[in-house]
Amino acid sequence: MTQGAGQEPVVRTATLRDFRVPPYARTPVETGLPHPGSPVLPPAPGGAVFAAGPHQGLAVHPGDAVPADEPPEGYTPTERDLPVIGRSDASEPRTVPDPRPASEGLGPLYVVGDVHGYLDELRAALAEQGLIDADGSWAAGNARLWFLGDFTDRGPDGIGVIDLVMQLSAEAAAAGGYCKALMGNHELLLIGAKRFADTPVHSGAGTATFQAAWLLNGGQKSDMDRLRDVHLQWMSRLDAMVEEDGHLLMHSDTMAYLDYGSTVEDVNDTVHAILTRGDADECWDVFRKLTKRFAFRDEGGADAARTLMDTYGGRRVVHGHSPIPYLLGEVGSEDGENGAGPVVTGPHVYADGLAIAMDGGVTMAGKLLVVRLPLHD
Repeated sequence: MTQGAGQEPVVRTATLRDFRVPPYARTPVETGLPHPGSPVLPPAPGGAVFAAGPHQGLAVHPGDAVPADEPPEGYTPTERDLPVIGRSDASEPRTVPDPRPASEGLGPLYVVGDVHGYLDELRAALAEQGLIDADGSWAAGNARLWFLGDFTDRGPDGIGVIDLVMQLSAEAAAAGGYCKALMGNHELLLIGAKRFADTPVHSGAGTATFQAAWLLNGGQKSDMDRLRDVHLQWMSRLDAMVEEDGHLLMHSDTMAYLDYGSTVEDVNDTVHAILTRGDADECWDVFRKLTKRFAFRDEGGADAARTLMDTYGGRRVVHGHSPIPYLLGEVGSEDGENGAGPVVTGPHVYADGLAIAMDGGVTMAGKLLVVRLPLHD
């Protein structure tokens, strides 16, 4: 496995160990003016990153303080209290006819789920689909490739992943195809950590910082050390959503995109404008909203998917963000004693066949998914 600069070897197991706080993020920090005698609040579910105002100054891990023992509204954790559903609730894959043919003059459409720094796994998955050659160069002619976001954090080489995607974008364009990417919540997190560091932001439930949130959610020091302006500029220009051949592609399984416009173009323009203005609070609000998840999972999931597609187009929603093992309830014990790791063989089709989940849970020994659309049984 490719390692980031200065990074110790990464060992993945069939557990949730990769979702834990990295060792360098566990150093106590001072969060503000001291308040002697103030109690330390218990850890927030999932480790949401907030330092409550009344408890500023306590030497606690960033994010362990949360008002009234409740997570802040709208913040979705990435570990402990993620709910799951059983396999019995899952829909079997089936083909939904495309409302229109593939774009004229362009080849087949592929999508890639969350990569999270696992560069070697990404190369292997792309090669398996014939998209790159043995040297890691574009080999798919006029094919179309969309990454659904979350290139960094938790895995060993997020910057290497971004460099590869940028390289393939240029090579694919020269070959008559294209390789493009959407913005995930971890891109927003890394941009914020670099731009705003430990500047306090208003979270709606106290104060927070991008730096603390990035560390708590798997930020890798080697990625930050290697992050350059060209990477920041590239990430900042990524679109939030796109419609391709009847597939509404987006990173997060959330309805929060509706807050940013009534068309795909409006949503993308609004998010770009917020990042261009560079207001920390505004950027945090976008990050917070795009951490929401499970919009299509429960009883009203199909209706939620229809609402998004009625607004933005498409016949199926294709997303990353929520790991399939959580959606299927196939997560083993955290210490691995049960030996039951996540079982992912391909995308998860659900919500009456209207939604396709693409985050195969590579950070938890799942599978990094690269899939050709439309899906067939």
